[in-house]
Amino acid sequence: RPKLYPKQFAAIFEARDYLGRPARYGVIEASTKSGKTVGCMVWLAEQAMAGRAGWNYWWLAPVAGQAEIAFRRLQRGLPRHVFRANRSRLTLTLANGAVIWFKTAEKPDSLYGEDVHAAVIDEASRCRVESWHALRSTLTATRGPVRIIGNVSGRRNWAYRLARRAEAGEPGMAYARITAHDAVAAGVLDAAEIEDARRQLPDNVFRELYLAEASDDDGSPFGLAAVRACVRDMSAAPAAAWGWDLAKSVDWTVGVALDTDAAVCGFARFQVSWAETKQRILAATDAPALVDSTGVGDPVLEDLQRDGDGRFTGFKFHQTSKQRLMESLAVAIQQTRITFPKGPIVSELENFEFQYGAGGVRYAAPPGLHDDCVIALALAFTKLTRPARDIRVREL
Repeated sequence: RPKLYPKQFAAIFEARDYLGRPARYGVIEASTKSGKTVGCMVWLAEQAMAGRAGWNYWWLAPVAGQAEIAFRRLQRGLPRHVFRANRSRLTLTLANGAVIWFKTAEKPDSLYGEDVHAAVIDEASRCRVESWHALRSTLTATRGPVRIIGNVSGRRNWAYRLARRAEAGEPGMAYARITAHDAVAAGVLDAAEIEDARRQLPDNVFRELYLAEASDDDGSPFGLAAVRACVRDMSAAPAAAWGWDLAKSVDWTVGVALDTDAAVCGFARFQVSWAETKQRILAATDAPALVDSTGVGDPVLEDLQRDGDGRFTGFKFHQTSKQRLMESLAVAIQQTRITFPKGPIVSELENFEFQYGAGGVRYAAPPGLHDDCVIALALAFTKLTRPARDIRVREL
């Protein structure tokens, strides 16, 4: 095996979901030339070496030329005696009879029908979503693993949204980000070259290609630059207010605590039964709290109020109250009146988008992604900055 640096190896070979279990889907957003491609070539070759005669392994690239590059690179990297190459079909047949195919994502309909035991999607953000759908269908019978890799290329594509699901902790998915700075630290890239790229390229292009940070395609309600300006380490000060967004499954129950300077000083995120949810909230909440009391949250709030020594106030969500809550948080972020650490909070804030409907424009998470951290943060900020009477008025 070629030497892989620790972060590269962990992202590709040791992909684990939020429970620490081996992840079938490894999603890796990475800097250009950071080693994601060569690492995944090694991974796919080793998957095939552990296979059997007739088993198929796919490398899928946006266009034929990129598939050919990967074909030639892996052909050069393997000992001649372990494979037989077919240049017209772009296949490498290994000594055990397993076949590695190098395919293009240009024609999704041509990808259906085969059984595939493991796959890599290269430059996924530049592949059509229909190609991902087709590839996923080929892994059904085999339950094969897949590595989805590439540069970040905006926020309006399936690969970006799948990465956010993986980053949020969806079962069976692992997420990793490898930046140019990681590659420099590992000796793969030269620091002076990266600094030259920073000077030569527009900031949004540099951030996407070298820092794996998405640009703001059509406008973020909070503003991506404003969100990044609010990133600080977790505060060690005591909590002055908590916000809790409740959920039992699919979404997460999330609690966020703010100190008197509106810096995040506490964070909790879990999916458990309602009984355990109440116990965890009671144990964690050491300051006044604003709690989502919509729907199933209402009886939970009643129990918290009964056992919580007056710490808990309810907030009922509807279209108007949620939008006001989001707008208040947006102003706080744009004025840098609130700070939060890197992680799920920042990821969700960056994912939010404008949605247009009959009722006008509103702030919301894209379909399939979570907003639990953002809601909890907004509830905590509201609890910290507004008197109880004003909060009750805004529920109506």
